[in-house]
Amino acid sequence: MALVKVTGSEFVRDTNNMALINTDNTARNEYYAKIRMLKTHKDEINTVKEEIAGIKEDMNEIKALMLKLLEKG
Repeated sequence: MALVKVTGSEFVRDTNNMALINTDNTARNEYYAKIRMLKTHKDEINTVKEEIAGIKEDMNEIKALMLKLLEKG
């Protein structure tokens, strides 16, 4: 695999398959940090959704119990 620097950029070109390869480590690290942050936010959103679903179930159960109490009273 022979790599040739592309002038004016952080890329090198693989002369075997003509692929461009980014050699900018800072940009790569920033990209991975952004991906981790997005995954964390996604996990937090899913947790909140689960908690809301649990609260809805609890409220429906409370409502059903209150209706039963009103029927008896």
